[in-house]
Amino acid sequence: MRARSASAARRGSFAAVSVALFCIQVDFFALNLAIPGIADEFAITESAAQWTLSAYMIALGCYFIIGGRLGDVFGRRGTLLAGTALFAAGSVWCGLAPDLWPLVAARVVQGVGAALVFPVSVAVVSNTFPDETRARALGAVFGIANIGTALGPFIGGGFTEGPGWRWIFWLLAPLAAVAFLIAALYVPDSRDVSAPRQLDLLGCGTIVCAVAALTLAVERGSAWGWASPRTLTLFAVSALSGWLFLLRERHARHPLVDLHLFRNTPYVLVTVMGSVSNMCFAVTVFLSTLYLQGVRGLSPLSAGIVFLAPALLTALSGPLGARLGQHMRPTTVMAMAGALAGTGMITLSYTTAWWLYVPVFAWCGLGLGLGYTYSSVATQQVVPAARAGEASGVLLTCMITLGAIGLAAVAAALTAMTPQRGPDEVYEAVLRIGGAASLAVSGAGLAVRRRREGPGNPAQARR
Repeated sequence: MRARSASAARRGSFAAVSVALFCIQVDFFALNLAIPGIADEFAITESAAQWTLSAYMIALGCYFIIGGRLGDVFGRRGTLLAGTALFAAGSVWCGLAPDLWPLVAARVVQGVGAALVFPVSVAVVSNTFPDETRARALGAVFGIANIGTALGPFIGGGFTEGPGWRWIFWLLAPLAAVAFLIAALYVPDSRDVSAPRQLDLLGCGTIVCAVAALTLAVERGSAWGWASPRTLTLFAVSALSGWLFLLRERHARHPLVDLHLFRNTPYVLVTVMGSVSNMCFAVTVFLSTLYLQGVRGLSPLSAGIVFLAPALLTALSGPLGARLGQHMRPTTVMAMAGALAGTGMITLSYTTAWWLYVPVFAWCGLGLGLGYTYSSVATQQVVPAARAGEASGVLLTCMITLGAIGLAAVAAALTAMTPQRGPDEVYEAVLRIGGAASLAVSGAGLAVRRRREGPGNPAQARR
């Protein structure tokens, strides 16, 4: 009976987490193609409609660390349920929103819910599955979640051209409700038993301030002006809040983030390489969306169909990463992903023929997907399971923040360079720079790992 109960818990946890993460991935990648439809319905500019993306990104970045630690301290089951419920409620609110700002507020609710779900989901799987099957389970979870990545652009483009962008959220709300029901029935609770049920509220406040100010500054800096008082003030607030957060965490009795985590060389390398992979992923998707619709002249639906090839390989990257992780060090898998992504981005910048563009785009999807997906699996291999949520929250915060910075830098480059060089030349230049950065970081990560860890078998390098 106990074995049957444990098996049901594993199956239920896997299903609940997979469906929840699938919803989050669909939501993020579908709405990018729905921005023109939102702007048309509300009679606003596309720049104003971008607040629906900016608000979501800010909420995500602010609450990843808090969500991960909430699960570790108070229980991962309750945090997963709360996050899934918030995401479902936010989806309903989005579907009913009568104007832009109610929609933006609903996106904040969705973002907070997703920020609770994502790090806790990783921790739920890590603490439900035994060591010998944990990596494979995480890889399969991210494989299913990445099907949402594959379908997101297609769903966003199809609904925007067909029944309307609101149907994105009418699809997500019942799916999130199903994930909530499965989690309520089957997910067992777990937590860091060594930690008292106390949350560092001052640490929460300072990290939210730091990440929110930084994300808002980089998201809106190109529109406001990088030297404008608003932008500079936000950067100053972010720097001050970040310094206060580090000061607080050094002296807090029960810190939100144990700073000793950053003495773990494999974890730091995985976090850096994963953040760069996510930045390259965000930049490539953004540029490709503009290129396909602005230069190639495709409709949102046609562009979504082109995205299916790279997105399907992104979906396959989850199980592939788990399989590779059984035979290689986590840092080696991450470096391999960065090399695939970097060479793919550079090759894509020289490709114009359709018969070659689609497979090269798919090659990019494999490398970029492997990098940002496997990083979440790898953190669970190099940190204790008790602090899985915290480690995942820190990783995701770094990934989202660097992704926002990368997108802001690209937007600024497009604004500054397009009048002189034309959009296609700018797209090509940015892809080459991003590909070179991915290759450089992968090479540097391998060099540091070899110097700090030394030779050895993969199992010895996991912790």
